[in-house]
Amino acid sequence: MTRALSEIRPLPRRGLSRDEAAMYIGISAAKFDEMVADGRMPAPIKIDARKVWDIRSLDLGFDDLSNKTNSWDGV
Repeated sequence: MTRALSEIRPLPRRGLSRDEAAMYIGISAAKFDEMVADGRMPAPIKIDARKVWDIRSLDLGFDDLSNKTNSWDGV
């Protein structure tokens, strides 16, 4: 079986796929889709037919989550 080049020589990447972006944030792909749809996570960048999430935008979106009230806070 052939291994992907990224498995052999992992490189830091700025653009992540949907599954990679969800994993980076620490949530399921379905939850990530929900958060993108409601604006809590950034929309992807389109490169031809591919959707890619900018890791810097994901960091900003994640940082912004701490500024919003969570439903379990009771506030």
